[in-house]
Amino acid sequence: MACLLEAPLRISVLSEVTATSRHYVDRLFDPDPQKVLQGVIDMKNAVIGNNKQKANLIVLGAVPRLLYLLQQSSSSLQLRTECAVVLGSLAMGTENNIKSLVDCHIIPTLLQGLLCPDLVFTEACLRCLRTVFISPVTPVQLLYTDPTVIPHLMSLLSNSQRTQEYITQIFSHCCKPEHQTVLFNHGAIQNIAPLLISPSYKVRMQALKCFSVLAYENTQVSMTLVNVLVDGEQLTQVFVKMMQRDQPVEMQLTAAKCLTYMCRAGAIRTDDGSIVLKTLPCLVRMCSKEHLLEERVEGAETLAYLMEPDVELQRIASTTDHLVAMLADYFKYPSSVSAIADIKRRSVYWPLGGDCLNPPTAGNPGQSLVSAACVLSGLSLTFCLCAAAYLCTLHSLQLDHDLKHAHELRQAAFKLYASLGSNDEDIRKKVLESITETENMMDRIVSGLSESSIKVRLAAVRCLHSLSRSVQQLRTSFHDHAVWKPLMKLLQNAPDEVLVMASSTLCNLLLEFSPSKEPILESGVIELLCSLTQSDSPALRVNGIWALMNMAFQADQKVKVEIVRCLGTEQLFRLLSDPDTNVLMKTLGLLRNLLSTRPHIDQIMSSHGKQIMQAVTLILEAEHSIEVKEQTLCILANIADGNTAKELIMTNDDMLQKIKYYMGHSNVKLQLAATFCVSNLIWNEEDGSQDRQDKLREMGFVDVLHKLTQSADPNLSDRAKTALQQYLA
Repeated sequence: MACLLEAPLRISVLSEVTATSRHYVDRLFDPDPQKVLQGVIDMKNAVIGNNKQKANLIVLGAVPRLLYLLQQSSSSLQLRTECAVVLGSLAMGTENNIKSLVDCHIIPTLLQGLLCPDLVFTEACLRCLRTVFISPVTPVQLLYTDPTVIPHLMSLLSNSQRTQEYITQIFSHCCKPEHQTVLFNHGAIQNIAPLLISPSYKVRMQALKCFSVLAYENTQVSMTLVNVLVDGEQLTQVFVKMMQRDQPVEMQLTAAKCLTYMCRAGAIRTDDGSIVLKTLPCLVRMCSKEHLLEERVEGAETLAYLMEPDVELQRIASTTDHLVAMLADYFKYPSSVSAIADIKRRSVYWPLGGDCLNPPTAGNPGQSLVSAACVLSGLSLTFCLCAAAYLCTLHSLQLDHDLKHAHELRQAAFKLYASLGSNDEDIRKKVLESITETENMMDRIVSGLSESSIKVRLAAVRCLHSLSRSVQQLRTSFHDHAVWKPLMKLLQNAPDEVLVMASSTLCNLLLEFSPSKEPILESGVIELLCSLTQSDSPALRVNGIWALMNMAFQADQKVKVEIVRCLGTEQLFRLLSDPDTNVLMKTLGLLRNLLSTRPHIDQIMSSHGKQIMQAVTLILEAEHSIEVKEQTLCILANIADGNTAKELIMTNDDMLQKIKYYMGHSNVKLQLAATFCVSNLIWNEEDGSQDRQDKLREMGFVDVLHKLTQSADPNLSDRAKTALQQYLA
């Protein structure tokens, strides 16, 4: 019978709630303005802290009516203000609430309301706008649709501390890179800078956050900030004071971010005292376990960004407060679902003498601390069980909070490790020797490559890429841990951003001295790399061809033939006309490595000589950089070193004239490469050298060589003399 009554009871409760909510909405349509006002006030009190009530009112159509009342000039200021307050309360509900409010065009309505001179009403509108804009589901572009909005918001900054807090918070959440210039051009710096010395902490904090998003990767803003004075003091010194230990951690961290971004934008030197002595130590301090997990994440990521391009900052950071060892603590939080479930099962109900699967009850408390507590305190068993259950709930919530940040902690640690080890061999060694009781650093990285979070995988492979720049580590740690296996697995199915970093790392593992090169070759990697060269992403095309270039260096003929077969001549020559110079340079490098050692040169040129010579001609005739043309002439020099391949040059008078032209070029690099090509063609120890020498003499090459012997460049002069000696032998 109880089961039969359960469903009608639920329906009855739902009907009652809906009816109550309908009553609030109906009162908004009362013809008596005072009753409408009282209805809005009652609605305000009803929705505070009640997400279910908020959702009901939105579904029942309260929002359009509230917006209508807010816009009406006939509505009293008190009514309009209360409507804005209720809308702000509705916005503090779920993301679905925000979406509904945005769909009802709440943003343009509230922005229009800011034209009202009444301060209390303006603050209510701004408070609601702030709540809407800080939600991740709100399109920030809506703030910039009307070009009059930003200058009007700037003009409202001086009205009160509340308007200052709300407006700067809106700016800091709505300032994407494409909006920095808009805010800058409307006087954001001069209007917001004075707020850094406001008596209100909230205002100072929001102004600081505003500057951090304005300065991020923006040279114009950063250069301007350096010269700003706040109450007679340089802005950078204001930021330095905000990093002092007696300031709230949030302020220290945000001030450090401001100086970091200004430094990375080139406005502050990396050896400036504000960076070396203040910002860097502050960020290292944020990584310690005394801070909240989210603070440690932000501190590590900002520190990684600060020192990424500067080896001296990396060295200083690596010896500051045992940073490398400190980061080991970032990995102590489990991030897998199974590990989380296991911890909760073992720990959440531990005080109750049970676990999640078999929690204790009043009838079966088990051998636990609860029983002892009951005896000692004289309290009832039921009361003790309830108290213990409450403590377990708090413990579980704390565990959930820690686990939520587990992925972020790993990601931040990998980023920081990558930044630390990007240049200095000693630091890389220190990072890889960072050992816990159960695993070393390389174990962590390999584990990170297979984590569920794509951001962690990306950070782990970035760390691996940083460490792969070390010849020693490629020969030891990378080989010992067979790092290439998880890396190859990662390359099979990953987003482009992960593919770019993973393929960059693979390029290093395919270097000639890397022990991983052979097993990678045997795994069938050539086909994968050839597919990368067809990507729409220039970075992936570069990495694909770069890896093939490394693979072809001093490779067996079998490997070279397989590269040419798999890549295909059409794709190879398509890459030689790629608009991206990096792709072109690496393709030329690949071709140069393929055309090395005489048997390989002759074999490849016998099959593809016509197309290769055609591609070389096009590059030499086109508008390309010195580096591209130098690489192309080096390819010609390799062809000229072949036994039979050199005839493809000797029978091509147009190509010979091009070589002669570059021998007389103003750039020494091109002269050297062209002269080297001639030297290979006329080398007198090879069959047919006399005929080739005679032909080049008739074309005027000897005269050019005589001139080059007088070159101020010793290498060019020596190369020309060596070539002339072939005629005298």
